[in-house]
Amino acid sequence: MERRKVLIINEDAEVSSHLSELLPALGYINRIELSHKRGLAWLADGNTPLVTFLNMLSGPSGLTVLGNIQEVAPTAPVIVIGSATELRFIVDALQSGAADYLIVPFDKEQAYLAIQRATGDRRARQLKAADPDSLRDCTFGNPEMIEAFEIAQMVARSDVPVLITGETGVGKDVFARFIQTRSQRASKPSIKINCAALPKDLLESEIFGHERGAFTGADTQKLGKFELAHGGTIFFDEIGELSLALQAKLLHVLHDGEFCRLGGRRPLRVDARIIAATNRKLEEAVSRGEFREDLYFRLDVVRIKVPPLRERKDEIMFLSNYFVKKYGKKYSSPVEELPSDVMQTFLAHDWPGNVRQLENAVKRYLILPGRNLRIADLKESPCPQPLSTPKACDAEPQKALSVAMKEPFFVQDPAQTPHPFPGKFESLKQVSALAAERAEKEIVLWMLEQTNWNRKLAAHRLNICYKALLNKISKWKIRRPPSSSTGTNRGGRSPLALRSSHVTSSTHTVALDHSEQHVERAG
Repeated sequence: MERRKVLIINEDAEVSSHLSELLPALGYINRIELSHKRGLAWLADGNTPLVTFLNMLSGPSGLTVLGNIQEVAPTAPVIVIGSATELRFIVDALQSGAADYLIVPFDKEQAYLAIQRATGDRRARQLKAADPDSLRDCTFGNPEMIEAFEIAQMVARSDVPVLITGETGVGKDVFARFIQTRSQRASKPSIKINCAALPKDLLESEIFGHERGAFTGADTQKLGKFELAHGGTIFFDEIGELSLALQAKLLHVLHDGEFCRLGGRRPLRVDARIIAATNRKLEEAVSRGEFREDLYFRLDVVRIKVPPLRERKDEIMFLSNYFVKKYGKKYSSPVEELPSDVMQTFLAHDWPGNVRQLENAVKRYLILPGRNLRIADLKESPCPQPLSTPKACDAEPQKALSVAMKEPFFVQDPAQTPHPFPGKFESLKQVSALAAERAEKEIVLWMLEQTNWNRKLAAHRLNICYKALLNKISKWKIRRPPSSSTGTNRGGRSPLALRSSHVTSSTHTVALDHSEQHVERAG
């Protein structure tokens, strides 16, 4: 019988005693029973149980705990325990990666079968976690890619921070996994944080955790990503999107190895290797005051620059065949290899979306093999945005204002368009005042659009008081367009659909060329 421990995570005494009676009878004498918090900490210390039982009947959200378990121990199979009235949560748990489930009351035979199915799933999980997308199997021809791979191999065994740069979709996360799986911390937790995907207001709690009562809605204590990554590796994807306040806290962790949860007073020690990735030019962000110089030098100990796919087209055939094997079975596709004409199309394309766009093109062909893949299908993907463009929901008001001075964010109603500059003026000071008011109105209108005309939220993001915003709305006679209440922009178009529009005044015409952007709406 397997000698590894069976971990039981729950705080329900009735279920606990039931499992305690069943497991010894099945031969699983080596077991440990912990609360949610202590169970996650035990897994984060590198312990590998044979199987984990997660009671979803009490305590904090079982799905949240399941997600935390998968982050700190991705190869550990989890059996969730629930009641017949909570089937929806059990289905969600299985879709989220749970290996099996038990409905209370359950008997010895049901528990035994669940353990057998879960432990049989372990090998597949280990192979999946160990596979860094076959980076080691690819033959590189591009000198920059060869150098990047060699640096990744050499730096993997050390503990220094690594900064991975490159365009969106080039495979920066693949390099991060490659380094982690070959490091001395390979058996320890590996935690990823996408700094661009989480709202700025929630990111601090996600990274550092919070104490109960730290803010409205904080009903329970939450462990942050740093605590979950203790002893292992933490990967900051798109680190250039971190606010200056969070950059200062991250710098403190790098310098002292300590942090505090939100609402906490006691500093916590953490030992985690940091790998960061960005598609922005951090040197330019530092010069603009958008990224701390001291943090930049702390992260940039070893840099790996991943070139775009258009500069390493010799990899396209290998990557295409890899994606065919990876997704062919998943989509039940009859395609075993790509036809020569499709491969020639792939080789001729510049792939502005890089490896991610190639992956999606292969998926599309596997799902729709009967349709001819046209080069026009590939050109539909938008070109990468300039690396210095701030995101709509993350930009500070000052940064958004500077962008608004150069180029408006959306087409305005004629009634709400600021007055053009006068043909005659008394002084440059008058022109400056007009330009400032025009830009200020532009950014207020834009922020109202981004917050779905939630004026309190808009005032908060503009860093002005609510009354000041109401005064400006009244002064400029800003009205909410009827179409904005249905989720569309002025003119009945979605903010994502604006393309090459024009705003014309009596003195000049300003051309707008808007690309699709991620729009975060409140609530």
